[in-house]
Amino acid sequence: AIESRAVLPRISICSPRHNMSTVERTNARDGNLNTLVMPAVDTVEERFPNKPNYLDQDTESSDDASSGNSSADEDEQSWISWFCSLKGNEFFSEVDEEYIQDDFNLSGLSSMVPYYDYALDLILDVESPNDDMLTEQQHELVESAAEMLYGLIHARYTLTSRGMVAMLEKYKQCHFGRCPRVYCNNHPCLPVGTSDVFRTATVKIFCPRCEEIFFPRSKYQGNIDGAYFGTTFPHLFLMTYGYLKPQKSSSMYVPKIFGFKIRDQNRSMNDQGGNHEDVFEDKMHDRK
Repeated sequence: AIESRAVLPRISICSPRHNMSTVERTNARDGNLNTLVMPAVDTVEERFPNKPNYLDQDTESSDDASSGNSSADEDEQSWISWFCSLKGNEFFSEVDEEYIQDDFNLSGLSSMVPYYDYALDLILDVESPNDDMLTEQQHELVESAAEMLYGLIHARYTLTSRGMVAMLEKYKQCHFGRCPRVYCNNHPCLPVGTSDVFRTATVKIFCPRCEEIFFPRSKYQGNIDGAYFGTTFPHLFLMTYGYLKPQKSSSMYVPKIFGFKIRDQNRSMNDQGGNHEDVFEDKMHDRK
């Protein structure tokens, strides 16, 4: 009875490193070893001969995405590019790092900007060894100081030849807005400050046609300090590129009622007052 009882087959699969996989079956009754040999399937194409094409496309797209992410990590955005791309900072141009690295161009700014060294390192993407010592509040102060420092540097940079070229491209694309005056026909404007002193007034836009200044339409742009562009830039810009200066608009709005011009009452009162004074002076002269 013991000899007639069958023993369960034992299956052993070889490691994938072998070229062939074997199935061993042992018969306990006669002790013979029967070996079945099957060809191994090592590649995906042999295992799935009818694999759809979209699987390959997904694999390729995932590989491309991973390579794209790696390239994006390599090409990190600089602080200057990030700052100029923020909403409301369309008026700013990207200052060359070579200009910022020249200490002569930054003369006098160290006494005006707090955390000057930290702010300069942040603008130039330089890792400072003492950054870990700053508190979270101090980091916020450094970021605010970097914005202030970049704005003051920007005011100087726009007066250079490279700065003029950078602002010229923005002017051609109307990044500074258009004149709201009707008779200027949406003429492009230039940014201007009413003062060169920091925290005195916000930036305005100057129209070369009517030669008037206006508030920017965007509330974000209206909060920018006017010292970041200065009082000189738009006028020096139009002198440098004289062909861009338009003819001054002579059209003026004339108030009318039922088609008739309104008489200037202030002017008429001044004229009448002047006549009365002349008459009074003549009478006094006759009495003498």
